[in-house]
Amino acid sequence: MESTMKEIRGGASVLDMDPKSTVGGGVEDVYGEDCATEDQLVTPWTYSVSSGYSLLRDPHHNKGLAFTEAERDSHYLRGLLPPAVVTQQLQENKLMNSIRKYQVPLQKYMAMMELQERNERLFYKLLIDNVEELLPVVYTPTVGEACQKYGSIFRRPQGLYISLKEKGKVLDVLKNWPERSIQVIVVTDGERILGLGDLGCQGMGIPVGKLSLYTALGGVRPSACLPVTIDVGTNNEELLKNEFYIGLRQRRATGQEYADLLHEFMTAVKQNYGEKVLIQFEDFANHNAFTLLAKYGTTHLVFNDDIQGTASVVLSGVVAALKLIGGSLADHTFLFLGAGEAGTGIAELIALEMSKQTKAPVEETRKKVWLVDSKGLIVSSRKESLQHFKKPWAHEHEPVKDLLGAVKAIKPTVLIGSSGVGRTFTKEIIETLSSFNEKPLVMALSNPTSQSECTAEEAYTWSQGRAIFASGSPFDPFEYNGKVFVPGQANNAYIFPGFGLGLVISGAIRVHDDMLLAASEALAKQVSEENYDKGLIYPPFSNIRKISANIAASVAAKAYELGVATRLPRPANLVKYAESCMYSPIYRSYR
Repeated sequence: MESTMKEIRGGASVLDMDPKSTVGGGVEDVYGEDCATEDQLVTPWTYSVSSGYSLLRDPHHNKGLAFTEAERDSHYLRGLLPPAVVTQQLQENKLMNSIRKYQVPLQKYMAMMELQERNERLFYKLLIDNVEELLPVVYTPTVGEACQKYGSIFRRPQGLYISLKEKGKVLDVLKNWPERSIQVIVVTDGERILGLGDLGCQGMGIPVGKLSLYTALGGVRPSACLPVTIDVGTNNEELLKNEFYIGLRQRRATGQEYADLLHEFMTAVKQNYGEKVLIQFEDFANHNAFTLLAKYGTTHLVFNDDIQGTASVVLSGVVAALKLIGGSLADHTFLFLGAGEAGTGIAELIALEMSKQTKAPVEETRKKVWLVDSKGLIVSSRKESLQHFKKPWAHEHEPVKDLLGAVKAIKPTVLIGSSGVGRTFTKEIIETLSSFNEKPLVMALSNPTSQSECTAEEAYTWSQGRAIFASGSPFDPFEYNGKVFVPGQANNAYIFPGFGLGLVISGAIRVHDDMLLAASEALAKQVSEENYDKGLIYPPFSNIRKISANIAASVAAKAYELGVATRLPRPANLVKYAESCMYSPIYRSYR
């Protein structure tokens, strides 16, 4: 992956650390008040102790009926609450009981978002304790519907909106955010939300959801997380005509205008928050995603979850699946449907891991990986017309027009879907794949569920129960010929929270491919024999905090090894250190 980015940026590596290509930042006078002249405007920051009525409306500190008698006296809450004092656990039980009564997933999503705006710690306690049940509610697939209807369900802002109106004032906008110590920013421009396309400003649901998982699954404290939406317009005609649309009513800006706003944002982030803030690019269209990752990879701590996070979680699943399908990574042939940022990112990381294991050049190991896009198999005769990120996958072969033809010609052992188009793994394709594989590995990764290349039921039925299956969105267990199959979920939520925590605890200032490989290997090691017996190639989400701690430790160790970690001295036990840094949702006592 880094080799592809180096080609785009003319040979520069993320480890080069050219000080001329970075911007300053992280100085004590972050807001510039001390050096401002008398005619310059500054932000009038004030702090006060929250108590009484304001305390009950502060989501960071509100505990509802869990305030003790002593706290009610010392914080002027007498009479503002009913007399009962209840535990946080009882509050959790009551809310879960209420949420389970909703029949519509979007209602559950809205109930969770309202709880987050009212009582932050209780929201995270619910999410951590009931992660397998609530993950599909606060994240994919429900978050996709929430983004589509975000204008109608919008209650209060949960992040920063930076539009073309703010051009030239982005640093001032960042200063408007009340938290000063930010460690993780998730930013989208809304152009390619999941498999749903251009949702413009309404894509904010994705950064909000991702950062909820950074806290719940990775333990990054919520006050250190900042969701951002860059609004440059939308090409979605339905939204432009919708009276409830909350974004700019114009067609999407491109070219220099777009690049200038993004550069101003990236520069302002580093000026305001320093060198060690992680900027995660989320759901950018292919033509921008690769360019941004290549451009800022050498100057900022940047990570693209669609390219790198997806790649890492899929590689982990493939490595774990080797115990079930046999052989080493280099013994297998991979065929992808979809050659966008997810597909090419996964392909490159698989080739890198293969190169690492066999000591062969990555140019050689890429030949074990084939990609199909909308025009058919990517082959060398198409090279001149291909986008730059597809060119490394143009191998010598006669043209093949469709996926079925490619399956017959390439005879892959692993079939991976990242096309964003539902039901493209047909009965004939799965049956053909199964005809020359005892245990074919099928990964239908596109989100949400409606866009999945095939369902778990289809994969198991058409392969006569022989397929090892994983998907991007969750599927229920399925019984075939008396055996219950539990589909694995190749969800990025396995990787990015722990990956981000590893960067934070090590004080890393750059992201390198070796860190992604370390994260993949750490996740694969968490799959137990009991999981394998059920056909699973991913561990259950119920252990996600332990999994994230192990991933964080591996990523941090690699950061120290590469010389990009700044938090010194290095902790002796990185797993224990990661666990000790994790945010706890348990209520705090107030004096």
